[in-house]
Amino acid sequence: MPQIGLPELIIILVVILLLFGSSKLPDLAKAMGRSIREFKKAAAGEDEPKTPEKATKKASAADAPVAQAKDNGKPADTRKQS
Repeated sequence: MPQIGLPELIIILVVILLLFGSSKLPDLAKAMGRSIREFKKAAAGEDEPKTPEKATKKASAADAPVAQAKDNGKPADTRKQS
């Protein structure tokens, strides 16, 4: 099986950059790192038990009230005033 050299790696990285775009690459790398970390923990048997405290913290953050804008019944006037 042939080895992958530097030119091949550069071509692969350019193709990935074209497919995902420069704005999505940091998010993609972050997600991959998290996945690898979770896989290593699971393979080592370090599963952390879910506690009710963690579940309530996540639920309370998701259930936070959203600020509502004032609505006077009229559409906002976005035209430029001269």
